[in-house]
Amino acid sequence: MSDLLLGIDIGTSSSKGVLARPDGTIIAVAERTHPLSLPRPGWAEHDAETTWWGDFLALCRELAGRAGKERGRIAAVCTSGIGACLLAADADGNPLRPAILYGIDSRATREIAELTERYGADAILARSGTLLSSQAVGPKLAWLKRNEPEVWARTRQLLMANTFIVERLTGEYVLDHHSASQCDPLYEIQTNRWAEDWAAEIAPGLELPRLVWPGEVVGRVTAAAAAETGLPAGIPVAAGSIDAWLEALSVDVREPGDVMLMYGTTLMVVEVVDALRPYPGLWGTTGLFPGTSTLSTGLATSGALTGWLREIAGGPPYEQLVAEAAATPPGADGLVVLPYFAGERAPVDDPRARGLILGLTLSHGRGHLYRTLLEATGYGVRHIVETLRAAGARDRRLVAVGGGTRGDLWPQVVSDILGRPQEIPRVTIGASYGDVLLAGIASGLTRPDVRWNAPAAIVEPVEERAGLYDALYASYRALYPATRDHMHALADIQLGTTPLPNGGTIDH
Repeated sequence: MSDLLLGIDIGTSSSKGVLARPDGTIIAVAERTHPLSLPRPGWAEHDAETTWWGDFLALCRELAGRAGKERGRIAAVCTSGIGACLLAADADGNPLRPAILYGIDSRATREIAELTERYGADAILARSGTLLSSQAVGPKLAWLKRNEPEVWARTRQLLMANTFIVERLTGEYVLDHHSASQCDPLYEIQTNRWAEDWAAEIAPGLELPRLVWPGEVVGRVTAAAAAETGLPAGIPVAAGSIDAWLEALSVDVREPGDVMLMYGTTLMVVEVVDALRPYPGLWGTTGLFPGTSTLSTGLATSGALTGWLREIAGGPPYEQLVAEAAATPPGADGLVVLPYFAGERAPVDDPRARGLILGLTLSHGRGHLYRTLLEATGYGVRHIVETLRAAGARDRRLVAVGGGTRGDLWPQVVSDILGRPQEIPRVTIGASYGDVLLAGIASGLTRPDVRWNAPAAIVEPVEERAGLYDALYASYRALYPATRDHMHALADIQLGTTPLPNGGTIDH
């Protein structure tokens, strides 16, 4: 029987699995959609049992069945997932509440401010590589301790999507170094270890997981896990990591100056750097392999914007909306959107930011709105790239990945706004394909230096659009500081924190 590799990624709105040979040849792909829980403004959660483990089981069973038909044997497995997240679990790894998701969950604003004041922004940036934001896990832990003391009293483990599954498969309580480097301010970026003094103050009594590298074999599938999943007992399990970084690996973004643009529900930008120089507005993180580093950040919304428009428009096919947007001229006849519909992550770093559509007239239609939402993500990417350059990054090569690359329009809009070409790789399945590669490297079935995903196309910018987009980008950058105070006032109303004359607040 031939050896096969299994990779599964747990995403925000869906999970994907890939079954492949050690040379990268894809045998089968499977996908499951799942809901995103938004119980309150600023909150975003997943049920780990039904969403993370349920999707993993379904994808495992489907792909394990396909392996049998191919007369192959799954020889190693790796999982990635959204992050950085906080899943509070008991001593046996059982979830105690829904998982608090990454930067789209902005509930811990008070704790961010308090921890920043306690330790100092400069000290946090130097030690952790990133200023505290809604992406950081430390403030989420502090929020849990303050607001759900009964849960906190029972919390013994800090898990993320990939390590929750790792523990179910192997019984090992671990966290990979990259994910740990997003647990600001609990991790020392220069020494690759837990900041034990700060961790003891922020999360007293919590046993932090054993640190491992994403491509490290951390255990083997137990007999009980094999019976439940359909995986062979005893096969190696790689630690895995956060999805965006596995997606970067899947398209050979590995060398300094390589940049991945991940078009998904949110939009992630990850650049590999030769040396980590922490910079305000960017996330300085440990890379997937020892001795590597990345600078990154992400928009809180991207594909979520077009999903929102589609929903309120009554659910027309995406193909129809894209066609209407493609028939709309660049600039959407004078519309500019601030895409802060779920607050914004870096470089704005403002969970109380809110969305804005400027320039609307009665002559604008659905196609204009769809196009201007795509353009808003392009302006956001340009802001990020300019910040990367200010931090000393080289951004010599841009690679586009994710579901948004399946059509021509979105990558073209972004290239036009950036004035830069983007590579579209041969395989754009996403992080699950990177999981396959990491499973192969961890198990020794795939060479660590292999490059198996060459570019299939290059998106070139249309030079004639540069002047228009430069002008609209200038408006985009000016709008946030001009409207920030009003955004915050509206956010306070939405969050129920608007002060009243008697000293109370509006109660929702």
